[in-house]
Amino acid sequence: MHRFDRRSLLAGGAVVPLAAWASSAAPAQSPSLQTLRLRSNVHTGHEHGTLPDRMQHHGVPGVAIATMRGGSIATAQGFGTRVAGTASPVNTETLFSVGSVSKLATALLCLQLVSRQTLDLDQDVNRWLKRWHVPVGPAGDDRAVTLRMLLSHSSGFNVHGFSDYPPDAVLPTLAQTLNGMPPARNKALARIDPAGTRSRYSGGGYMVIQAVIEDATGEAFDRLAHQHVFGPLGMTRSRFIPAPAAATDNIAHAHDGRGQPVALPRGWQSFPELAASGLWTNARDLARMVLALGASYRTRQSFLPQELAVEMMTVVSPGFNGLGPRLAGRGETRIFHHAGANDSYKAYVEGNLATGDGLVVLTNGEHGDILGDEIRNAVSDAYCWPGDWSVRIADIPATALVDSYVGTYRRRDAQDPMVTGFLDTGFSADTIEIVRGPDGIMIRSRGRDRPLVAVDTNGFVLPDGYVPAATLVFRFMRSADGKGSHVRAVAGEDVLLFDRT
Repeated sequence: MHRFDRRSLLAGGAVVPLAAWASSAAPAQSPSLQTLRLRSNVHTGHEHGTLPDRMQHHGVPGVAIATMRGGSIATAQGFGTRVAGTASPVNTETLFSVGSVSKLATALLCLQLVSRQTLDLDQDVNRWLKRWHVPVGPAGDDRAVTLRMLLSHSSGFNVHGFSDYPPDAVLPTLAQTLNGMPPARNKALARIDPAGTRSRYSGGGYMVIQAVIEDATGEAFDRLAHQHVFGPLGMTRSRFIPAPAAATDNIAHAHDGRGQPVALPRGWQSFPELAASGLWTNARDLARMVLALGASYRTRQSFLPQELAVEMMTVVSPGFNGLGPRLAGRGETRIFHHAGANDSYKAYVEGNLATGDGLVVLTNGEHGDILGDEIRNAVSDAYCWPGDWSVRIADIPATALVDSYVGTYRRRDAQDPMVTGFLDTGFSADTIEIVRGPDGIMIRSRGRDRPLVAVDTNGFVLPDGYVPAATLVFRFMRSADGKGSHVRAVAGEDVLLFDRT
C-alpha cells in the first residue's frame, strides 16, 4: 500500500476557566451524536450508517467524541466499551492513547516556553542540547536546525514514526531513541534533506524538541507539560507517559482490526517517545486544548500570546504544517488539525480558526482512523460546516477510454517542493502501475490491486488512500494524439507528476 504518510503570561499552575477562551454567545442547538449519519470520504450521497453499525463494521469497540460550536464545547459523549465483550462503557473521561496528536500538545508546550523566553524559534537548537547534538546534514550541510523547522517538519530529519512496545518490553531512554540504540526500535536520527528545504514528516524531529525542552529547563517533559499546559487548561487526566499503570481506572484497551483485545495481559501498549506519541488523554481534555488554541488565535489576553498563536497557525513552506498543527482550507473554512495513529488507537482533532467550531474523535481499534473520517463527515454534515474534502461521485459512462490510462508511470525528476508540498515526501511510490480490473482500472502496489473510482472521465480517487484533510485524486492526462502521457496526483493544492514509461 502506498503511504500518505495541522503577550499575557500565566502564572505556573494557575487554572484558567473554560469561559476565559469560550465565546460569549451560546452555541446553536447541536444535533445529538446518537443520530449522526456516517458516510465515507468517497460517496454517492446515499450511503449512510449509524455510529453503532459503523463501529461494529470497522471492529472498533469504543469511541469518545467531543464537538465544539462557537468557541464552546457543544457535545461530549462516549460510545461502546473500553474492552470488547465487557460492560465497561466509554465516557468523556476515558483515557486513550492519541498517537501523533501528542505533537500538538508538544508544540503548545514549546511555544509557551518561547513566550517566556526560555526558548527561541529561530536559534540553532544545539545551543540548548546537552545529551545529544544535531549531526551535520547531507553533503556537509551545516545550516542550523531550529525549533521552527522541527515543529513544522522541515528540518530534514528521518524517522517518520515509531513502533508500539508490548507491555513487557524494556523501554528506551530519550538518548537511546535519538541514537537508535537498543532497546529503541527505530533508526538513529539523521538529516536526510538540507535544513528547511523540504516538508518531511518526522516523529524523530519531535524527539529532538523534547530533548531541547528538557535540556534547556532541567525538568522532566511531563512535569513541564502539567505546569504550562495541562494544569492551566484544566486537562486533569492528561499525561505524557509511556503507559499508564496497570491499575489505572477508566482506560480504553487496545484492539486489533477484528475488534479483539491485544497487548495482553495489561491491555495497552507503551509509547516511550513522549513528545511524538506519548500523550494519554480524554475527549474533554483535548477539546479544552483545541478551544484554547483557537481562542488564542482570534483574541488577545488568551492562553497563548496571539502573536505566537498566529505563527503557530501559519504554514511553513513548502508543506502544509504550521508550528505543530496541519492547516487546510481558506477563509471561513480554515482549520487546524492533526491525526494520531498508533497500532490500536486512532485519534483526530480539528478546530476552525474563524468560527471556533471543532471536533475530537478518539478510538480504541486498529481501523479507528477510517471510522474517524466517517464521524468527521457526519458531524460536518450535521453542523453544516463550510468546506468538505470528501468527493461525491456520479455515474460515469463506461467506455474504452479508460484503457488508454493503463500502463506504468514514473515520478518525474526534480519537481519543485513548493508545488508538490506534502506529496513530495508523503507519497511513497516512485512508480504507479495502472491495470485493468473487472469493473474499471486499478492501481497495483506491492502485489495488491486496489480499485480506483471515477469522479469524471479522467479523474479517479483511491477510496482507501489517506491524505490529511484532503482526498487524493489521480488525473490521467492525454496528449493531442489521444494517448495517455502522464498522471497528476492531486491532494488539495499539492500536485505530483508521473510520466508514462
